[in-house]
Amino acid sequence: MPIELVTLVVAEYDPAIAFFTEVLDFELVEDSPAETTDGRPKRWVVVRPPGAQTGLLLARADDARQEAAVGAQTAGRVGFFLRVDDFDATHRRLVDAGVEFVGPPRAEPYGQVAVFRDVAGNLWDLLGPI
Repeated sequence: MPIELVTLVVAEYDPAIAFFTEVLDFELVEDSPAETTDGRPKRWVVVRPPGAQTGLLLARADDARQEAAVGAQTAGRVGFFLRVDDFDATHRRLVDAGVEFVGPPRAEPYGQVAVFRDVAGNLWDLLGPI
């Protein structure tokens, strides 16, 4: 029973799509018109790392409560983890693309790690081999 999607609340669709597809090299799986439960227009936007089974549903904040969650979905903790084969090359590419890292890379028992912020401000671990 795999997890198919995890919702990530964002301020706007297009900057989030650009970040995930152009910076992180995720695939844009779907971008379709949809409606909220009360009939207002929205989009169904799914991105996913190449070859991954689980994707992110990019959901535009719809009210003040959701707007407050943008960038704070995990209460300031790292909530997302991206494992890569070539940590140094990926880290360098992300730095060159202007991604904000909150500290230098470090070695942990589970591998190399560097914490970065996504377009919404959420914290991610970039993880590499030991």
